Amino acid sequence: MTLAVPSQNRSEWLEADGLGGFASGTVCGVRTRVYHALLLAATTPPAGRMVLVNGFDAELETGRGPWALSTQRYAPGVDAPDGASRLESFTTEPWPTSIFALPEGGQIVQEIFVPRDRAVVVLRWRAVNVGGAVKQLRVRPFFSGRDFHGTHHENPAFAFAPESTAAGQLWHFYPGVPSVLARSNGAYQHEPEWYRNFLYDEELERGLPATEDLAAPGRFVFDLANGPAVLIFSAEGLGATLPALPAEALADQLAEGERVRRAALTSPRRRAAEAYLVKRGKGLTIIAGYPWFGDWGRDTFISMRGLCLATGRLEEARQILAAWAATVSQGMLPNRFPDTGDQPEYNSVDASLWYVIVVVEFLAAVGNDPKLGAEKAALLGAVEAILTGYFHGTRYGIRADEDGLLACGVPGVQLTWMDAKIGDWVVTPRIGKPVEVQALWLNALGLASRHLPGWTAAYEEGCASFDQRFWNESRGCLYDVVDVDHRPGVVDDRVRPNQLFAVGGLPLAFFQGERAARVVQLAQDCLWTPMGPRSLAPGEKDYAPYYRGDQLHRDGAYHQGTVWPWLTGAFLEAMVRVRGGTPEARAQARDFLRASQLGRLDLPGLNHVPEIADAEPPHTARGCPFQAWSLGELLRLERILEP
Repeated sequence: MTLAVPSQNRSEWLEADGLGGFASGTVCGVRTRVYHALLLAATTPPAGRMVLVNGFDAELETGRGPWALSTQRYAPGVDAPDGASRLESFTTEPWPTSIFALPEGGQIVQEIFVPRDRAVVVLRWRAVNVGGAVKQLRVRPFFSGRDFHGTHHENPAFAFAPESTAAGQLWHFYPGVPSVLARSNGAYQHEPEWYRNFLYDEELERGLPATEDLAAPGRFVFDLANGPAVLIFSAEGLGATLPALPAEALADQLAEGERVRRAALTSPRRRAAEAYLVKRGKGLTIIAGYPWFGDWGRDTFISMRGLCLATGRLEEARQILAAWAATVSQGMLPNRFPDTGDQPEYNSVDASLWYVIVVVEFLAAVGNDPKLGAEKAALLGAVEAILTGYFHGTRYGIRADEDGLLACGVPGVQLTWMDAKIGDWVVTPRIGKPVEVQALWLNALGLASRHLPGWTAAYEEGCASFDQRFWNESRGCLYDVVDVDHRPGVVDDRVRPNQLFAVGGLPLAFFQGERAARVVQLAQDCLWTPMGPRSLAPGEKDYAPYYRGDQLHRDGAYHQGTVWPWLTGAFLEAMVRVRGGTPEARAQARDFLRASQLGRLDLPGLNHVPEIADAEPPHTARGCPFQAWSLGELLRLERILEP
């Protein structure tokens, strides 16, 4: 994607390394988040992430004087220098590339890319049609060595002086922080300085610490008249070892490998999908979203249906499912691996059910592959353990009730995907029998029965109860929760999108005909926006039109109206089903999607799909600009809606 004249464009680009680390920034070059960095590395992939190289200032010396090619924002809101004013165009293909126009004619092309499976970032600059006017390019990098959630401030402990090695300059910022090696085809000049009071607008808006100081040990000087300038930063000891080549040859080799690898991925969104597939130990997992999420169970299994199964990445799916199979505890899979430490968090009712569904879909996709052998048995063993644990009862009151439906929840714990919690306040507790949990439970039972027939009777009993207990005739839709707080017969009748999963979004649907059509129509009338379905209909109690302010206000609005693009998959699949699943129905759904904002590649996270958006116009994107399940569901829809 190419953007023209984007000097104020703060859309964001992402280059992920497949280890949990990444580089990211804005089109205009101004860093607006604490997470915007050139070298952000996972020290224990995919966790333990640290910002090592934050950014840089670049300046070009010509016959008419110096011209900046970068811009920073400093408190209280000053932009300097003025490099963004020279930005002529920007493209993400094959990687983030900026073209700067010089006042005296000619251009400077700047490229940034991250090679797969390496904690490395490559920067290149070249002059185009500038004649002999260009004298020098000077690049001053900014360093920190901090946790990726934090901020860095001037202190006497930072080690400015690099160690000179045969490969380049090697910095050891702080004890316990990975060393950073800079390879270049320029000359390094040591000029240690602190640059103070960088301001990050996105953090300021979120009510979080928004200023920091960065260390600038020196600058690299290049002669562009002799060819491209190359600067390569690597976190030593993380990822594959780089070949011992001169910087320019190494950059060319890495670029060619990346160009070939990326060209094999057939669309921008399929290339974007690869960013979320990362290593964990000897296997794979899925990062829930960039820049701040790690790997979450629920997000992993929802996402991989589109990121892996719909795109034919069956080997990656096998590795992910096999790795998670070993984590079953009391019938539950973890919902989250923390950024630090090794103890997973078992606090989700739905993650395990999504896993069962994806296992059966994966087995259907691979067919009778004899190579699976014992691995298939291990996957089905995990499925059996989950269903048994849930049926007989496990943590947090999760158990099959007498009516065959799944009860869950205890005070103070958030178990469903609507999981916002602020201190002791669980914003949407949904204790009892939430509607999408029943759809997932019955899908898990019904699909598992194809391989484990002992669950057929439980499936049939649950289906009968679901049909009888969830239909709300007065509103023409399904209750969001029945037996609220485990009180028989008490219901929550607020209109939410969770009911869509009883009609679409899952392999088995439990409401058809007129009832299903009424659910879809109500969702279209009350919940749909150009960015996807709202999490609560306008006019309902606690409806929040905008996701803004500090964490208290933002989390309070998170599932109270805020739009979630990932729900588009369930909504449009339900629409196709109620219209008969015909080619005409799929064409109508494709047109519906194209008319939304979700069909565009120039959303705030370029080529990706955001986590959330405001419930009211202009439906501004919020949260993570790069969200796995949002993108995954669009890729799954592409498969469903094929002509």
